[in-house]
Amino acid sequence: MNFKRVKLIASEEWKSINRQKVLIYLVFIIVAVLSLAAYIGWENVHHHNEEQEHYQSEVVQQWENQPDRHPHRVSHYGYLVFRDKYPLSAFDFGVNSYVGNSVFLEAHRQNTMNMSDASFSNGILRFGELSMALIFQLILPLFIIFIGFGSISGLKQNGVLKLILVQNTTYKDLIFGKTLGIYAVTMAYFLPILILGIAFTGLMSGADAEGLIPRAFLLVASYSIYFLIFSFVVVVFSALNKTPKSTLLVLLIIWFSMVFILPKAAQTLGANIYEAPNKNDFDISIHNQIKKEGDSHNPDDQHFKELKEEILKKYNVSSIEELPINYGGLVFAEGEKITTKIFGEKFEELIKIYQNQNKISEILGFANPYLAMRNMSMGFSGSSFSDAVSFQRQAEKYRYDRTQYLNKLQQEEIKYYKESQKERTQRINNELLKQMPPFKYQHFSTYEILKEQILGISAFVFMLFALVLAANYIQKNSNKFL
Repeated sequence: MNFKRVKLIASEEWKSINRQKVLIYLVFIIVAVLSLAAYIGWENVHHHNEEQEHYQSEVVQQWENQPDRHPHRVSHYGYLVFRDKYPLSAFDFGVNSYVGNSVFLEAHRQNTMNMSDASFSNGILRFGELSMALIFQLILPLFIIFIGFGSISGLKQNGVLKLILVQNTTYKDLIFGKTLGIYAVTMAYFLPILILGIAFTGLMSGADAEGLIPRAFLLVASYSIYFLIFSFVVVVFSALNKTPKSTLLVLLIIWFSMVFILPKAAQTLGANIYEAPNKNDFDISIHNQIKKEGDSHNPDDQHFKELKEEILKKYNVSSIEELPINYGGLVFAEGEKITTKIFGEKFEELIKIYQNQNKISEILGFANPYLAMRNMSMGFSGSSFSDAVSFQRQAEKYRYDRTQYLNKLQQEEIKYYKESQKERTQRINNELLKQMPPFKYQHFSTYEILKEQILGISAFVFMLFALVLAANYIQKNSNKFL
């Protein structure tokens, strides 16, 4: 490959594209929509995090100002935790609008996230939201198709291609040169907007910006490669087709398939191969497992009968009233341990099913750059399914620790009395409730994100390698594509 000739071809392609008068109008429209999307994204995250901070502060205040109560009553009083949106989710909303933003924490129950934006919408949200990521993923490929579909097929139609190839220019030089020319135009107009958009939505959202710079760099790098892949695809298919008209038709079919058909097919295929249980079946399976292993609310439960005998023997007493600790608190602690273990196992089984469903689209990303880019963009922006699952896990750990702390207070601070005695409703000082630290959601580290997105990164490397092989194939069989 002659690099000087590739550079010359790229330069000529740059000039040719920029001579098109309609180009500036097209760029202006896309930039205007991107600017609107940037503002919508910033407002979305900024307002959301301010609102969540306000309500979380209110929850903490109510918790700390509640009257003196029995610890077990306090555990059922409950506590609400909120998930703040990562700053870069203003760039890519991902699944944030569908998975919920808060979890109500209480003893004996593991609640899932609720209060999603979609649950309060009028249905329009189901068609998608206007975000910068959506425009870069869907509209920019169309822009690349528009400026590049005739890059080589146009030369064939005009009879110029043969003249170029007899002047010591190889087909490979032409493909690489045209690709670089189209890519240069795309990056010149939209890379500054991409960087400014990420900076604006990320730095000015008013949220916790831990790991923001590495994530922003990964976003810029991944979208830059995404545009390169599409530029390459457009030129390769322009070389494979005889006329610009047929090239445009093929590329539009490919774009439509990548953006609409394959993602839906991947979702349907994943759901059929890895079928998830419904909410009712999930709850019943947990209930049945608890009955097998130990139900703290069942006075005839065998596990807790054995526990009682074991505790009495350990402290060398004949009745639970003689114990130096509150037996009720001990029972609740053991019951919480059992239910949490069972829920954790069932929850991880369910998440594994959903991860396997999502894995279908990740694998199809090796043939579809849009799917690979969509998954990586959500991951780097902190708005992926994995981010939502991480919040649920952290909330559950916090619920368990909080409940066990209250059970410990019951064991140590409350004397055990028989059911008929009023003193059983003995209370603890609410100052003890303030010792539990507030919930703070921790976002993924950069290393964890890269591990999570390894398939998407590999898909991009694979596609670039496949496109280079396609260029070599066209070079070796150039007579077929004149």
